[in-house]
Amino acid sequence: MNYVQFIERFGGIYEHSPWVAERAWAAGIMEKHDEVDALADLMAGIVADAAESEKRALIKAHPDLAGKAAVQGVLTTASTSEQSGAGLGDCSPGEFAAFQTYNKAYKNKFGFPFIKAVRNSNRYDILAGFERRLKNSADEEFRTALAEIDKIARFRLMDL
Repeated sequence: MNYVQFIERFGGIYEHSPWVAERAWAAGIMEKHDEVDALADLMAGIVADAAESEKRALIKAHPDLAGKAAVQGVLTTASTSEQSGAGLGDCSPGEFAAFQTYNKAYKNKFGFPFIKAVRNSNRYDILAGFERRLKNSADEEFRTALAEIDKIARFRLMDL
């Protein structure tokens, strides 16, 4: 695989952040990176070593769960599949309203969207997660968001 092919295939693993795949390529892709865990670890390390401003931009590149982008149908294919798999498209009007309220409260408190790797979750678990995590500090949520993003990336790599 050459650089262009690599970026085409892996540039979307981290939501709207092809710089992660670009830096992975620059770090030196080896045969061991044919394994999901090795490539996921390399990419997670790149994010961990990134500047705080890059990490914050990465977090902000993620859509709200059951938010406007989902309603308008403008999520990435991966995000659409992930949110649908968690049943977010099946929210009752009350649940949808709760998501909107929590999304707004979370963004107001932390300045970025609530991030959760929703695979193997459902809307009830996610709503409960909002309640729990809204009690956290900004630093704790920043770290949690990045950890959840790495989980999302690992799941996306597994799906390729």
